[in-house]
Amino acid sequence: MREWVNQLAEAGELLVAERAVDPRFELAAVTKRAQQAGNRPILFRNVKGTRLEVVTNLFADARRLRSLVPVKEGPFAAAYASMLDAAESRVVAPTREAPAPGDLQQGQLSDLPLITYHERDAGPYFTAAIVLARDPDTGVPNLSFHRAMYAGPRELRLRLGDSHDLTDYQRRAEEAGQALPVALLIGVPPAVFMAAGTHLPAGVDEYALAAELAGQRVDVYSGAHSGLPVPSATEIVIEGRILPGERRPEGPFGEVLGYYVPEAPNHVMEVECVTWRRDALFHSLLCGSREDLAPLEAINAARVYRDLSRRLPGIVDVSCAPAFMNTTVQIRPQYREHARDVMEVVFDSHADYNQLCCVVEEDVDLSDMNAVMHAFITRGRVDARTLVISDRAGFYRDTQSDFVGRVGLDATRPFGREGEFVVKEVPGLDAVRLADYLTRGSRI
Repeated sequence: MREWVNQLAEAGELLVAERAVDPRFELAAVTKRAQQAGNRPILFRNVKGTRLEVVTNLFADARRLRSLVPVKEGPFAAAYASMLDAAESRVVAPTREAPAPGDLQQGQLSDLPLITYHERDAGPYFTAAIVLARDPDTGVPNLSFHRAMYAGPRELRLRLGDSHDLTDYQRRAEEAGQALPVALLIGVPPAVFMAAGTHLPAGVDEYALAAELAGQRVDVYSGAHSGLPVPSATEIVIEGRILPGERRPEGPFGEVLGYYVPEAPNHVMEVECVTWRRDALFHSLLCGSREDLAPLEAINAARVYRDLSRRLPGIVDVSCAPAFMNTTVQIRPQYREHARDVMEVVFDSHADYNQLCCVVEEDVDLSDMNAVMHAFITRGRVDARTLVISDRAGFYRDTQSDFVGRVGLDATRPFGREGEFVVKEVPGLDAVRLADYLTRGSRI
């Protein structure tokens, strides 16, 4: 990550805050205000209460995300889907043993930036921390994102989502009466960050995807306390274990959907060791911001694209923006019910996230929801082109059944009547430079 930040700085993209900022609300407020103005990454050099610098908004820009995928041809969804295929079929070891960095320093949790993001948050949270663990039975490493609440100098409280492999690992370890060794990684190489946010089949190592994205094996060293394979370029490592049979209050916290999740009894991590590199960068992520949503939307789109391409013809591209629970699919219609078949596959491909599916043709920008809605409204009967599926469970974090059900919108042209819906164009539009025609005028 440090190398990437330096590259962004050299390209003139990095914003730098020299002024001292308070990690309680002020840092998040500055971050959000900067995000409202654009997607440039931000480096906070002077955060009160810590010697470490904080970097944020690294993954907020689609162009930067695209640069992380070595396949440059075609849309992002197709390129990233090819990385998934390569990772799942990889036979070469994805990691390479390396010595621990020579500049590692040891300290306490309280030495790190303790950032409180939202008004009702229960306290400071580590939001960009990746949890590294091993399958208790097979030993296969796993990388995944889970929020971690600071509860004291040697305690973090973790929220483990029901659909994550880590939750299964912890359950099996707990059933055996064992604590689960884990390491929280903060400030990892971009390929590792993207891999950790990608749900892979059980038994597939996220490091395999990271290696495919990076174009080389990931250098790792053995964590001093956990023995887990830690990426050598990681800025900060928190080692410890998730305790069996122990749940303590965690939350409330302002989560990805834009609302607070309430306090609940959640898992407890006993911290055993905290290390960081010299001049380490602490990665902060404002939940629900573009840095949170952009990678999630892109990764989900790739998964859906792969499922669709394997089962149906004519798939051009997929977008899961905005808000990642919406999926828009661009197709070349092959038959009358093509759009409806697309919706069914989408709703089956990722139960957690696909609440709404819109299907468009190549003459509609699938990333522009105004254009998508215009196509749906103007291309035929809306009642006949709406698919409603009731009582299908959705997002796992849904105690009130608010995410049950699906809606599909067919915004394609009526099959066989495409000539009636030719989008009007003004000849010569692309060649017009307004500066050649218009000046700032005075009063008439």
